[in-house]
Amino acid sequence: MHSLVLFAGNSNPELANDVCRHIGIKLGDAEIRRFSDGEIQIEVRENVRGKDVFILQSTCTPVNDHLVELLLMMDAFKRSSAQRITAVIPYYGYARQDKKVAPRVPITAKLVADLIETAGANRVITMDLHAGQIQGFFNVPVDNLFAAPVLLQHIKNNFKNDTVIVSPDAGGAERARAFAKRLNALLAIIDKRRDAPNQAKAMNVVGDVDGKTAVILDDMVDTAGTLTQAALALKERGASKVHACASHAVLSGPAIERINESEIETLVVTNTIPITEHAKGCDKVRVLSVSKLFGEAIHRSHTGSSISSLFV
Repeated sequence: MHSLVLFAGNSNPELANDVCRHIGIKLGDAEIRRFSDGEIQIEVRENVRGKDVFILQSTCTPVNDHLVELLLMMDAFKRSSAQRITAVIPYYGYARQDKKVAPRVPITAKLVADLIETAGANRVITMDLHAGQIQGFFNVPVDNLFAAPVLLQHIKNNFKNDTVIVSPDAGGAERARAFAKRLNALLAIIDKRRDAPNQAKAMNVVGDVDGKTAVILDDMVDTAGTLTQAALALKERGASKVHACASHAVLSGPAIERINESEIETLVVTNTIPITEHAKGCDKVRVLSVSKLFGEAIHRSHTGSSISSLFV
């Protein structure tokens, strides 16, 4: 078996170090520099010939910089004769652009997949893709991990039997239904109308939430427009409390202000994306670590063991 090495870009060094501690290895030595005009330069400072290389890099803000870092690192390892290169992308940016929603627009999630593959990825490990069909955009194996074990344990530890799991839109109904089944809880769905990107208006609640603790479940929170509108709709339908859980804390623009002013009591997210200092100052935001999930998935990928059994 070729030796395992893990490298990281600049997007989420804390998660990378936590993953290394779980596996029991040191983070690989690579330097990322910039020319004065912003060009990125990569230098791998250790021998990776014949090794099983994993690169952990979320394509979060600044999205394009982090994506280019990932592409250049993979090219560097390919040219350094690595045996296998796995792109570990906890948060896959551009995932919302997975289909043509209007004439003459790109399918950017597919383009990003092509770039990653061309740069040298032999395998991809990611988490809670916004659209599951993105796995099919790649011609190499993709392991789409789930934050469910971490989020489910949090819900079990903190909420009682009067809980209803809420999907903020029809697209997330399958995810919410799976959670509700595991928790033996009720299910509700928000009927949402979206007028423009990052703008949403919750219109109706399908399901009984009266007098219950509503837990909104989503894959990501960006500007928090959908989340806060959903929370307001749930309160208007009689929910006693509203909490929220999401895998990816994008939290851009007015997100924190909206969350602070909303009916949401807590927002639980994972560390696939590092939390900004602004978000850390919000008492409602709580962060759970997925480092053990990624560490175990990387170890199992390296040894050829089953990854799907992590989520049974």
